[in-house]
Amino acid sequence: MPTMIAVSAVTKTYKSGFTALKGIDLAVEKGEIFALLGPNGAGKTTLISIICGTVTMTSGSILVGGHDIRSAYRAARSLIGLVPQEIALDIFANVWDTVSFSRGLFGRAPDPAYIERLLRSLSLWDKRASRVMELSGGMKRRVMIAKALSHEPEILFLDEPTAGVDVSLRRDMWALVRQLREQGVTIVLTTHYLEEAEEMADRVGVIDDGRLLVVEETATLMRKLGKRQLTLTLQHRMQMLPPGLADWPLELEEDGQRLTYRFDANAEDTGIPRLLKLLGESGIDFKDLDTSRTSLEDIFVSLVENPA
Repeated sequence: MPTMIAVSAVTKTYKSGFTALKGIDLAVEKGEIFALLGPNGAGKTTLISIICGTVTMTSGSILVGGHDIRSAYRAARSLIGLVPQEIALDIFANVWDTVSFSRGLFGRAPDPAYIERLLRSLSLWDKRASRVMELSGGMKRRVMIAKALSHEPEILFLDEPTAGVDVSLRRDMWALVRQLREQGVTIVLTTHYLEEAEEMADRVGVIDDGRLLVVEETATLMRKLGKRQLTLTLQHRMQMLPPGLADWPLELEEDGQRLTYRFDANAEDTGIPRLLKLLGESGIDFKDLDTSRTSLEDIFVSLVENPA
């Protein structure tokens, strides 16, 4: 697939001396969903703002659809739709005019049929004549998304799009994201809802302190860094592990009521049969057993706390 976004050695240092980005290299392909994860202040919004042209980078280069964002700003920006974190709307305008006006700003010819489909897909059709000031916070967020899509961009940036919104909007938005991806639109999102990134994204990038720690296919990252966990609820509380289990990666939790064993799910020998046999031989009885896998959130925390 062709590269839609090419970021090379991008840095950003503010006048205060704070360096928000430290040599970012990133390529995002056409039609993929790319999730950018990181704690507050990691550089996510700064990077998106630079690509979209609202913040100027200190050094480096960025191509959007093959257009340099500095020398061919208009061509690059016309390919981008941006849904920022903050809601910024004319509160006196109605929904239809707000979205239609945004389309005109990008030089697109009027297309009432497209605007209607867009508003219907975001459950805004019944609110088309309502002024923005009359809408709930969730509805205003829907209008922001409609504005970003009004000129039919090839790339959509979603900066914390579902933060603080209701379940209905989240469901509608992810359905729309899937539909856009099927149409070939490239999606770049930042989110704190890591389960959404795990479910939706083709690839994940983890950024912290202005540096990209890892960029990997979501499934590959889970396979490489993800672990599975066996949790045993013990019949009787334990104060410490018996000597025969000292070499096993076991942890006593919940004040000795639970025993946890973490293992590589992809290994040929997980060690579980031998462990259960040893537990029986040691006279350790359990009343419940549960297995779970490491989440993307666990991997994220691990990468941020223990960068390579």
